[in-house]
Amino acid sequence: MPSTTITVSQLSRLIGLPGAPVIIDVRIDDDFDADPRLLPASCRRDFKTVSTWAAAFAGKPVAVVCQKGQKLSQGVVAWLRHEGISAESLEGGFEAWRDAGGLLIRTAKVPPRNDKGATVWVTRSRPKVDRIACPWLIRRFLDPDAVFLFVEPAEVLAVADRFQAVPFDIDNVFWSHRAERCTFDTMVEEFGLESEALDRLAAIVRAADTASLDLVPQAAGFLAASLGLSRMFRDDLEQLEAGMLLYDAFFRWCRDATEETHNWPAAGKPT
Repeated sequence: MPSTTITVSQLSRLIGLPGAPVIIDVRIDDDFDADPRLLPASCRRDFKTVSTWAAAFAGKPVAVVCQKGQKLSQGVVAWLRHEGISAESLEGGFEAWRDAGGLLIRTAKVPPRNDKGATVWVTRSRPKVDRIACPWLIRRFLDPDAVFLFVEPAEVLAVADRFQAVPFDIDNVFWSHRAERCTFDTMVEEFGLESEALDRLAAIVRAADTASLDLVPQAAGFLAASLGLSRMFRDDLEQLEAGMLLYDAFFRWCRDATEETHNWPAAGKPT
């Protein structure tokens, strides 16, 4: 395998983590229209104009995806590396990722991006659980550059209208609670992100957010940590940045560590 190639299994281990590469989809329009889904947190770019947008990814690791991992992604990778950017082509491309059952975002529900290429969201100030969980999900799986506006509850809809932002986690909007399920559940479902790890995390978020702490044993500790963070920060954006680490840690536990235990004292006598 060339050093400029990343495999499906290698990339899938990075998805959802803070150090994940920027994923650039360079499929032609016909291929995208045939299956308009995207790898998580990816952005679309025209391979023909790579010389005009390459510099925007300077200093970032990049994974490039075309339909089959051949000429388009490899050509873009070669150009990016010429620009000094650490870039790799996804081996087998979109087809290999899809056939392996990799997560794919349903783009029909993805909001339009602003003139800087970011989605913009608005919700109530003083977040606790769901209003940190949703931004975490969006930044890690949908749009790493997403903008979040926290405003007084009565002003959410007016701000959404004036600033072309998407309201979430308030009554009577699309991105909100549905029956016993919270807004995080709604986003996981609508974006097509159902997976073992995210479903497990969703159960913890739901239990903590809806005062149903008996649903999963992790809920009480998760709620305590969330409420503690809300007391530590007066600024909602600072709290969001701190909360990202909490969700990163719980996501890794949900994905990789649910079978691991820790006991003290260790078995046997000290030497």
